[in-house]
Amino acid sequence: MNKQHIIDRFIKYVTIDTESDPNNPAFPSTEKQWDLARVLEQELKDIGMEEVELDENCYLMATLPSNLDYEVPTIGFVSHIDTSPDFTGANVKPQIHKNYNGEDIVLNAEENIVLSPSYFEDLLRYKGQTIITTDGTTLLGADDKAGVTEIVSAMEYLIQHPEIKHGKIRICFTPDEEVGKGAHLFDVDKFGAEWAYTMDGSQIGELEYENFNAAGAEVTINGKIVHPGYAKGKMVNSMTIASEFIKALPSKEVPEHTTGYEGFFHLHTMEGKVEQTVLKYIIRDHDMDLFQKRKELMLQTAKNINEEIGKEAIEVEIKDQYFNMKEKVEPVMHIVDIAEEVMKGMGIKPLIKPIRGGTDGSQLSFKGLPCPNIFAGGHNFHGRYEYVPVESIIKATEVIVGIAEKVGVKFK
Repeated sequence: MNKQHIIDRFIKYVTIDTESDPNNPAFPSTEKQWDLARVLEQELKDIGMEEVELDENCYLMATLPSNLDYEVPTIGFVSHIDTSPDFTGANVKPQIHKNYNGEDIVLNAEENIVLSPSYFEDLLRYKGQTIITTDGTTLLGADDKAGVTEIVSAMEYLIQHPEIKHGKIRICFTPDEEVGKGAHLFDVDKFGAEWAYTMDGSQIGELEYENFNAAGAEVTINGKIVHPGYAKGKMVNSMTIASEFIKALPSKEVPEHTTGYEGFFHLHTMEGKVEQTVLKYIIRDHDMDLFQKRKELMLQTAKNINEEIGKEAIEVEIKDQYFNMKEKVEPVMHIVDIAEEVMKGMGIKPLIKPIRGGTDGSQLSFKGLPCPNIFAGGHNFHGRYEYVPVESIIKATEVIVGIAEKVGVKFK
């Protein structure tokens, strides 16, 4: 693998703004996602991919034909092109730190923004490697442009090395994953793979086939505004009621106090005045029974407070978002085993653990395309401290090549 070629490719992708918009029902949710999609469309044609198709919904699919003289399963690789709306992805200015020495990385001296291993201890795993960061004012976009880089680079490598035997490979780059819509209009039948892998994990070695069951909840608290000088017995302050609702949920069952298989309630948006306050939550749990109980608790909490104050002040609307793909992957565990064997053969220790989130793979698995998740190499996604070691991008690229080759041998 040509390291500089991969760096240049990644830098090209992350400097194209593709932030998605959770408040826009259009598909894709932002026009600028087309900018990267069209660049990729041309690049796939240039490297020799076949059946390159960018559809009306900004899904880009392409084929690498089999070079075997016998049939093996068609497999796929998937990444998303959008970046998170949690933090700006516009005007990304990547910084390259060669031969990282294990000390603090000053991202922005003017604003005193420092990426420090004393806080982000995973940095120390990558001493001596090349680290790509931002200038501290934007996210980087390694989620998931590292994955995009890896898939394109792996396809290019396989095309340039026909001595590596493989079956038919399908790839797809999706829009709007960060706003939960990445798989909504994905045409599984047209994709035509028996299974696929999303390249959308974090640190090197991650291999995941379990994820949260997920729901979103919007809690609306209606109050009544009256002049505060004459408010006794008349004003209903929606913000005060909202604070009671927040306190009534388990205080330790939140993202900052949970790990592993532990679920949570996460209040991510709060807007309010006396007359109305709106709370937006995400609800997460790996266990389906516990997931259902979390939703029931939220509804019961609203009911209890309404009864206590004698008003129907709180309304709760809950919508399921995605489910744990373990149910769909376990019956075909050989697809996880193949990735694990490839990693071990490369000297990479597989980190098989539940995803504390969701990927396109979870929704695709329920649409009939079993889709475990493989590391893309980045850390600290969705914020100014995001970084990715170039060596991890290269290793992930090699894993894709290795899986393609392994399937060709395993199903001979």
